Amino acid sequence: MPHNADDATPPPRGCNGKIGPGDASGEQPEERLDSASADDSPNKHLNDTTVADYLREHPDFLVRHPELIETLVPPERRLDGAAGGVVLDLHRFMLERLRGEMRGLRDSHDFLVTTGRSNMSAQARIHEAVLAILSAPTFERLIETVTDDLAILLDIDVATLCVERRAEDIDASEFEGGEIKVRGLHRVDVGTVTRLLGPKRRLLLREEIAGDIDVFGPMAGLVRSDALIRLSISPVTPPALLALGARQVGAFHPQQGSELLEFLARSLEITVRAWLDLPD
Repeated sequence: MPHNADDATPPPRGCNGKIGPGDASGEQPEERLDSASADDSPNKHLNDTTVADYLREHPDFLVRHPELIETLVPPERRLDGAAGGVVLDLHRFMLERLRGEMRGLRDSHDFLVTTGRSNMSAQARIHEAVLAILSAPTFERLIETVTDDLAILLDIDVATLCVERRAEDIDASEFEGGEIKVRGLHRVDVGTVTRLLGPKRRLLLREEIAGDIDVFGPMAGLVRSDALIRLSISPVTPPALLALGARQVGAFHPQQGSELLEFLARSLEITVRAWLDLPD
């Protein structure tokens, strides 16, 4: 019987006339994401249960990593009260307080470290200044060390040495515009030291002031903070004053430790007394 082309059944659609792995129509399935790519993640097995199990097995985890306390968010639980009311759980508040204490301790630690470094720097500067005073080969060089070098050594802007004049001290040949020819050494009016320090005060630290022209001379306009230290050189000498000035407000302040400045002043007193062969 001859073959009729019209009776031929068309081959099913698909690759090479074959039914593919899709549905019965032979259509290809939609491409699926490769699950292996998700398995490449380092956290593929990390979930709440895994983390909880790890913490149960390592109860000291937060002890070893206390910084995480500030990262974790504590739960805010509400408990039913015995009388049917609502009682807030205090755990959250306790944790917040602990965090605050930790921040305070950290700030205190940072402050102590900063203060310690500053004190070490100040101590080194004072020691260097004292060595310079003791090393002066002449009395004139000693005065120049105080009035010229001290400001550089102490990282301030001006240092002066003031001595009250007495009536018998006034000699025009010694003065040039009210100042002894040794630069930086000022003769001030009787009572100036008491006016500035009072009758007994040894040292005065002022945080914010306008520089005293009697003390700092032409540099007074630069001074915004100062340290004034009484010098008791000898019973036979007039009152004297070591003045340190800085342009930065707060360079000296009342809360500042004074032991190093006292040591500097005491060293200067002894050295001047030795050079002038004065009784102590």
